[in-house]
Amino acid sequence: MKYILLSLLFVFSVNQLLAQNSSIKGQVKSNSLAVENITVKITGFNKSVKTNQSGQYQIDHLPAGEYTLIFSGIGYQTKKTNIVLTKEPMDLNADLLASESNLNDVVITGVNRATQLRKSPVPIAVLSKKTMDQNVNTNLIEAIVKGVPGVTAVTTGPNVSKPFIRGLGYNRVLTLYDGLRQEGQQWGDEHGIEVDEYGITRAEVVKGPASLTYGSDALAGVINMIPYSPNFENGKLKGDFTTNYQTNNGMIGSSLGLAYIKNDWKYTIRATVKTAHNYSNKIDGLVYGTAFREYNLSASARVDKKWGYSKTAITYYDNLMEIPDGSRDSLSRKFTRQVLDFGDDLKNRPIVLDNELNSYSINPLHQHIQHYRFYNISQFKFGNSDLNVLIGAQQSVRREYNHPTVPNQAGLYVVLNTLNYDLKYNLPDFAGIESTLGINGMLQGNRSKDATDFPIPDYDLFDIGAFYFAKKSMGKIDISGGIRLDRRNIQWNDFYVGTNQQTGFGEQVNSSYPGANFQFPVFKKNYYGLSGSLGLTYNISEKLLIKANIARGYRAPNITEIGSNGLDPGAHIVYLGNRTFKPEFNLQEDLGIIAYLKDADISLELFNNDIQNYIYQSRLTDANGNPVVIVPGNLTYQYQQSKARLYGAEISINLHPSQLKWLNLNNSLAYVVGLNKNEKLLAKQGGEAKYLPFIPPLQIRLEVKATAQKPIGIFDKPYLKIDGAFFADQNRFYALDNTETFTAGYSLFNAGVGSTLKSKTGKTLFDVFIQIDNIFNKSYQSNLNRLKYFEYYNASPNGKSGIYNMGRNMSFKIIAPF
Repeated sequence: MKYILLSLLFVFSVNQLLAQNSSIKGQVKSNSLAVENITVKITGFNKSVKTNQSGQYQIDHLPAGEYTLIFSGIGYQTKKTNIVLTKEPMDLNADLLASESNLNDVVITGVNRATQLRKSPVPIAVLSKKTMDQNVNTNLIEAIVKGVPGVTAVTTGPNVSKPFIRGLGYNRVLTLYDGLRQEGQQWGDEHGIEVDEYGITRAEVVKGPASLTYGSDALAGVINMIPYSPNFENGKLKGDFTTNYQTNNGMIGSSLGLAYIKNDWKYTIRATVKTAHNYSNKIDGLVYGTAFREYNLSASARVDKKWGYSKTAITYYDNLMEIPDGSRDSLSRKFTRQVLDFGDDLKNRPIVLDNELNSYSINPLHQHIQHYRFYNISQFKFGNSDLNVLIGAQQSVRREYNHPTVPNQAGLYVVLNTLNYDLKYNLPDFAGIESTLGINGMLQGNRSKDATDFPIPDYDLFDIGAFYFAKKSMGKIDISGGIRLDRRNIQWNDFYVGTNQQTGFGEQVNSSYPGANFQFPVFKKNYYGLSGSLGLTYNISEKLLIKANIARGYRAPNITEIGSNGLDPGAHIVYLGNRTFKPEFNLQEDLGIIAYLKDADISLELFNNDIQNYIYQSRLTDANGNPVVIVPGNLTYQYQQSKARLYGAEISINLHPSQLKWLNLNNSLAYVVGLNKNEKLLAKQGGEAKYLPFIPPLQIRLEVKATAQKPIGIFDKPYLKIDGAFFADQNRFYALDNTETFTAGYSLFNAGVGSTLKSKTGKTLFDVFIQIDNIFNKSYQSNLNRLKYFEYYNASPNGKSGIYNMGRNMSFKIIAPF
């Protein structure tokens, strides 16, 4: 009885104490919009909560007294509020201001959870839609190249750009769409990224190994393309219509986007069409085989609840793109076209007529690339932790029609199916440490269909990796890093190719077929990778910081590097792989100094990258030094493997004088050197093999931009800009067997104007952008332009070899919101 009475007394006392406690609740907004994930902390108490999707918070069991509440969140200025709390519950709302400094910009790529740019030691660049709209672009990668120093692209005409980061590309750069890794046969030279450029609102670029988070194929970095997400008034249908016309190749682009919010649900849909005829330059005229037609369709639905959120999306990409081969008449240098399959004579092909060069019709020799994407991203909140799940399915269908006598017969026809999975658990903070456990990978299968050329076997791939990532802030120092282990299995069965007796073309056959060629013997292998990173950011002050990072990356050989043995008709190359290749590993050191001052933003980024088992392409020659020709009219390349080193720097100096707020001067420099460290090859071939292929030259970009600070009539903050891009000679190239040749430097000058037009009531009517690229119609060849090497003659009457880049191009773009 004594213990029962004591227990009742204790419960009564606790209830009395709790009855004397009070609570604080409220809503956090910014620009009249609710803000999620804002931390509300009471100083002196070990109590903090985060706002939900409606911006609401509540803190219970507080005794009466004086308190200081701190509202803080990524991308917003911290706000402190002093209060006196009585026994009565208090309602306290807060209105936060967005951070103006780019250092406080929020990134999600390569950092596992939303992080301020200043806190990440990994070099990350952010490109907004506004910046992309103010340039002439024929695809999204081209927009990123113009906006991010250190990013370049290998191109095959205006519709094909494969991103390179600091001299490394192909499968070494991992491209993501809304966090889902893009799987579309990246091994191909001659097709680009299957993404609607008008549907992307932001791009985040990680420069350096990101294998820790993503596994294989992020050895050079990551480009995450983030689609538009609505954030406006409930119950109203919103949208935008974009139209774009470019004069050089007559490109016409139109895109319609719609978005709707109803309570907890957000819906989006977008449809885009782009079409263009052949582009032109002063040397070649209209370049035959560079027309394209592209269609895009995307839709998404997202629901936000107290438990988290779930987003489901679907995209469809369809691209008809001509295949250039560069064949010409030897005297007039006019382009010719192939009309025969058997008995084709390069010197007797008919000349392409002028009306064909100007036509929007796609010629019979073309690629048809289709890409389907369906995925779900969900987050489940558990108090101070959360689980993030991404499941995605993709299908890439690639046909290359290269038979003029049978135009409906595809030379290459492959279907790639991929199932992606990604699970990340953000653990509760412990001793100020934010940590994440993750597991991700993919299941993939590639199959040839009704084709005549088989450059790669039908293969199956399974990829899995697990990682641990942690970060901690200690005063002025932010530290982050982690470790990862990967396993990739790739295998294929015996693959035979024979000749169809009726058509004379190749076809897939069984081993008993008469004259069957054993093209791909059975193969099965596991690749393992250990990767990780460690870095720190030292915040000298709010405006000045130093970043240092060291990372080990991993990449398993891709299918062409280990399995190729045949003609890729779209690339006009016969690829030969090596089944004994080992995975690539690199160790990269990064050092960055960043300052956001009153009148200038300055950044200096230095890097050094040592690579083991680096894989690259090299032309194949015989014992006499003559090119090996396996398929007439097509080059033969064999993959090689060696050590390599890349080092360089990027410098950005953006001036914005506080006394001249209308003026901005944006300047950047990017420099990279790629060295081949194959000692045996260097001893035998000397300087011809000293450098790596596809290394961009020194480049400098300068821009002067004037923006009105007040409306001028109906024009709201109109701008005028003039910019120049300067590329040095590239005399550091892989010259062995004429794989690459010297590329002369060049300068390009561009100009643009634009503005938002508003009605008298202040309503936005539309945005207009007018841009002229290559104002002086400069004739030039980029060393990263594959068309530079599309040449069939040792000499030509005008002394010019290969195909030149695009000439002067004027772009008119209008974006009308509604």
